[in-house]
Amino acid sequence: MDEAATAQHTSFAGSRLIRTGALSDVALAAKAAIDGGEQAAVLIFDDAGRVVDVDFRGSAGDVVARLASLGDSIGSNGSVEPQDDASPYRDTQTPRGRGRPKLGVVAREVTLLPRHWDWLATQPGGASAAVRRLVDSARQTNAETDRRRTAKESAYRFMSAMAGDAPGFEEATRALFANNRERFDEMTDGWPGDVRNHARALAGRCWQSPAVLRTD
Repeated sequence: MDEAATAQHTSFAGSRLIRTGALSDVALAAKAAIDGGEQAAVLIFDDAGRVVDVDFRGSAGDVVARLASLGDSIGSNGSVEPQDDASPYRDTQTPRGRGRPKLGVVAREVTLLPRHWDWLATQPGGASAAVRRLVDSARQTNAETDRRRTAKESAYRFMSAMAGDAPGFEEATRALFANNRERFDEMTDGWPGDVRNHARALAGRCWQSPAVLRTD
C-alpha cells in the first residue's frame, strides 16, 4: 500500500481537533468544516508537525483530485513537500545517460575537501559506493538518536504553530529538548485539550523506547 496514502494527518479548527487519519480523509473533513461556516483558522498537520497546504476550492471531488495530482510532491510520510529551486540538494531533471543505473540512485552535489576525495578514491567500488556505505553505517549507528531528535522537532513545529502564545510555551519547549517529560506535561497542562493532547502525542515518541515502537 502507498505509504503516502496511509500516513497520519491531523486537522484543527482553531484549537479544536477535526480529524486524524489519511490526508484525503482529513482534508475532506476540514473542507466540510470550512463549508459549514467554521470561523476559526483551519490547519492540517502531518506527523512531522508541518502544516500541509491544501487547496479547498471547489467541490470535495476537486480537493481530492488536486491531492491525487500532486504525485511526486507527496513525500514518503504523506506530507506535501515544498519545491525549493534554490536548494543545493534539489533533484536535477537531467535525462539519464546511456548505461546509467536505474536503481533509484539520485545525483546531487556534494562538496568535499581534497583529502576526502583522495580517501574516497582508494575505497572499493569508488567514491559513490563508499559514501553510500558511510551513510548506511551512520544511519544504523545514530538511528535512535535521530529518531528522538526528529520526534522533538516534530513536536516543536506543531507547538510553535498552535501554542506559540500559550502560557508555558517557552518552559514546555525547554522541557521537551531537555528530555524532561514530567515538566513538559506540567507546562502543557493548561493548554486547550486537543492541542495539548496532540503535542503530547508527538513529544511522546521521543520518550518511547525502541522496544515500545516495534510492531513485530
